[in-house]
Amino acid sequence: MEVYLDYAAATPVDSRVMTAMLPYFTERFFNPSAPYLPALKVRADYQNAKATIAQAIGAKADQLVMTAGATESLNLAFAGVESVVISGLEHPAVFKLAQSKTNHAVAKITPSGLVDVEDLISKITDQTDLVSVSLVSSDLGTIQPISKIASEMRKIRDQRLARGNQRPLKLHCDASQGLGYLPINVARLGVDLLTLSATKIYGPKQIGCLWIRPGIKVAPLVLGGGQEMALRSGTENVPLVIGFAKAVDLLRKFKTKEVAELRDRLEATILAQIPDVTIIGSPKKRLANYLVLSFQNIEAERLIYRLENRGVYVSTGSACSANRGSGSRALVNLGLSEAERLASVRISLGQLTTAEQIDYATQVMIEEVLAERKWANDYLQNS
Repeated sequence: MEVYLDYAAATPVDSRVMTAMLPYFTERFFNPSAPYLPALKVRADYQNAKATIAQAIGAKADQLVMTAGATESLNLAFAGVESVVISGLEHPAVFKLAQSKTNHAVAKITPSGLVDVEDLISKITDQTDLVSVSLVSSDLGTIQPISKIASEMRKIRDQRLARGNQRPLKLHCDASQGLGYLPINVARLGVDLLTLSATKIYGPKQIGCLWIRPGIKVAPLVLGGGQEMALRSGTENVPLVIGFAKAVDLLRKFKTKEVAELRDRLEATILAQIPDVTIIGSPKKRLANYLVLSFQNIEAERLIYRLENRGVYVSTGSACSANRGSGSRALVNLGLSEAERLASVRISLGQLTTAEQIDYATQVMIEEVLAERKWANDYLQNS
């Protein structure tokens, strides 16, 4: 049996999404900027697709800029700013962007895996242009207090204006991991910029968007024909946007409660049958499909290979970090010891995960953790 438990990294494309996209690769291939009727129909389909995506977050189609995925959306959100504050839980792409700026600060995180709001607010100066905090930590699955941060930032804006400082202060949120599992409404969150990606919701890869609150200024990354409000020029990727919209349309069928129950079932069995296991992050404020565990006296990379040999696929955190072999920056900022970090495994379930798969994966994990610990103990005794 093969059991995929890394849905936080990528999801398969839903067959219904594939069906929706296919005509736009073939008979509906027209450039939506062309003037003739077939192209105008494609333009209408494209705009309707954007409207579907926008409605899912309480927004309008003309507030979305379609991009080639979350990374480009992040780059667009950060374009033109010089002083930023981010949380210590952010995706590697956000850290890279922050480091490229003239000034950047990183807010502390609490032992439960939540951004320390007081510390974050204290790092905002009169020169800060942008604050960026993900809705859900990609490494830990912890749900961040975005509305609280937005409320505190409104006070700072008012104080700035009272002193005659009219420098814009924007709040950006990457909500890619939360889409489908959390209710997302840009007005309730209080953000100015919001990033989404189709690849986390059973849509195609390399398609995402940036929602921009009306009145917020953003500098374009790509200059050209003026598509996407002149913020992202280039012929529109109609098939992928159609697929994104179809994936969003299917969100209402997400089995959030069932996924959480399977996650809890795996967690309870692991904790009951394997000693010296720690849950990383907040057990209460986490996404329904996330479970991050640290197995004492285990090297996670060796454990992952053992599990892979038996058809169970998990990870050590964000695929972008794991692929570089650098480990999770979030685990470092969480204050874990090196041994705890090296022993940490991220398990993320999805809409296709079954009870049979969870039971098999649980049993395999128990057997392989105990076997790995025995191997490590024997190695130490013989060395």
